[in-house]
Amino acid sequence: MGFFKKLKESISKQAETVTEKFKSGLAKSRNTFTDGLNDLVARYRKVDEDFFEELEEVLIMADVGVNTVMELIDELKFEVKRKNIQDPKQVQEVISEKLVEIYKGATDKEESLELNLNPNGLTIILFVGVNGVGKTTSIGKIAHMLKQEGKSVLLAAGDTFRAGAIEQLEVWGERVGVDVIKQGAGSDPAAVMYDAVQAAKARKVDVLLCDTAGRLQNKVNLMKELEKVRNVIAREVPDAPHEVLLVIDATTGQNGLSQAKTFSEATSVSGIVLTKLDGTAKGGIVLAIRNELKVPVKFVGLGEKMDDLQPFQPEQFVYGLFGDLVNEEK
Repeated sequence: MGFFKKLKESISKQAETVTEKFKSGLAKSRNTFTDGLNDLVARYRKVDEDFFEELEEVLIMADVGVNTVMELIDELKFEVKRKNIQDPKQVQEVISEKLVEIYKGATDKEESLELNLNPNGLTIILFVGVNGVGKTTSIGKIAHMLKQEGKSVLLAAGDTFRAGAIEQLEVWGERVGVDVIKQGAGSDPAAVMYDAVQAAKARKVDVLLCDTAGRLQNKVNLMKELEKVRNVIAREVPDAPHEVLLVIDATTGQNGLSQAKTFSEATSVSGIVLTKLDGTAKGGIVLAIRNELKVPVKFVGLGEKMDDLQPFQPEQFVYGLFGDLVNEEK
């Protein structure tokens, strides 16, 4: 199993704690995915059309997404024919290899999975997404990560419509040791952003993390409100926001993909924060998002702890799904 050997070698050079976080965080997905795959392999003596039909079902159950599954199956059929693979067990390695390829080759342009930080001054990162997906928690955890890297951080409480949103961000600010710029509940989010940008400039902070509303309590269109916020930021700091991160709850599956499409059309999303990946058996949503939206997943939530929001790494993700098979390799 050449690919598994290469995968193991590549991740062994990275932090073991990260490897274990991905493996433990993807336990539910791995059990569902590898159990289905192992059962399929055990029942077939050869790779034929029936095998591929059942494989489609296994992948769709893992929330890889119908369009992505169809592409993957076509590529697998081509590889099986090209390599003259007869043994279903050998298909497992080809699948894992193709999952990494799909993720990395989802767009023609080279994209960094790291945060786009402004090297010449203030970096502004806008967080968008519906309520209840873990947006505020993600902001707090990323603030913690940036502080650990030695950067000064400021938070902007731009979700002025949801009851308790400002207080929730303040709690995170206290936990992490970061100030929060806020106004009263129901105030204009764009005005909060203006104040926050001015404060960030005056204090010469490195990064400003901006929370936004996921739902409005009046008739104002949410996407227009987000555009207004963006415009205020762009007017005050050229090239900002440097990132627009869409937060999605992995446990919502294809519904999360629909949310992503809506926000992407309206706000030029540059990256995805996929929360609660440890809480779902359908980790394939990572591939569906990447392949259908052409937007990179930049962070994944692999647990409740402060450092359990991890920068996304395709090889680590595939290791998390196929870890048992990788470790079985002699």
